Amino acid sequence: MITNTAFGARPTWRHGIHQAGAPVAPGVPAAVKPLGSATRWLLLTAAVLVLLAGFQLFVLTENTGTYFAWTIANPLGAAFLGASYWASLSIEALAGREAAWSNARIAVPAVLVFTVLTLVATLLHLDKFHFGGSFAADTQILTWAWIAIYVLVPLLMLIALGVQTRIPGQDPPRSAALPGWVYGALAVQAVGLFAFGVALFAAPAQTAPLWPWKLTPLLAQVTGAWLIGLGVAAAQALLERDARRFRPAAVGSVLLAVLQSIALARYPHLFAWRSPSGVVYLIFLATMLLTGAAGLACGTRPPYLTGPHRDQAQQP
Repeated sequence: MITNTAFGARPTWRHGIHQAGAPVAPGVPAAVKPLGSATRWLLLTAAVLVLLAGFQLFVLTENTGTYFAWTIANPLGAAFLGASYWASLSIEALAGREAAWSNARIAVPAVLVFTVLTLVATLLHLDKFHFGGSFAADTQILTWAWIAIYVLVPLLMLIALGVQTRIPGQDPPRSAALPGWVYGALAVQAVGLFAFGVALFAAPAQTAPLWPWKLTPLLAQVTGAWLIGLGVAAAQALLERDARRFRPAAVGSVLLAVLQSIALARYPHLFAWRSPSGVVYLIFLATMLLTGAAGLACGTRPPYLTGPHRDQAQQP
């Protein structure tokens, strides 16, 4: 008979997190590696920053010439970026609230890759940004803030990761398996998003016509940075193979699908509905919604245990 011991595993792991620095006796499992304070505060700070960027782009969509670092003439393109920022808010905020590093780290590689690529795109197109006396002072401040954020965040994240790797501890056992079809969908997302994102970033002029709305070279490269970041997150979810560790990204996937659908509803005339790329994009949103919802559903089930944990739970 399975007893309540099985459902006490998570509190045990959480208790182990607080003992991460304590010496471990022979035969006693090592403590769980906690999320370091530097990484935690960086993720929470990033969550605030993407909240603000999302407001600029998803709410003030048609006013980027005044309230954003660079003008985005296509409002659907601006709304796409705003929806992506707001979806990433949940990933970073939820990851920053986790106690265990294993449950938070899905946010870190994607954020690092996205910020580095966005910095590169920014430096390649500095002439498109709102510098100089022809722009209002507050617009120039927003522009300089954009530059500072994308210079500092990758650097600080690398430092935080260096500190994080020095924290002792290990991962807790995986507690919630995902269905096989979810792993398949995540694999397709990882390959497809990463490949098309690289194409958009490396060859924006040649690849932009394949996108279901009009993109300038700068907008194409920043959109590509988002796709690459999402592909990295999907690949990380495959490596983690656990719904509990996938949860921050699962919430983000659901929000991304919902917010991007709202963006399409706001600007349907700017979307190429009947084009092959339009169909693929809609399928992409559907898969993001399904994989995210499945991840959340699996993450709320009672944890499964393996090895000695399972044997202990099954003792009468």
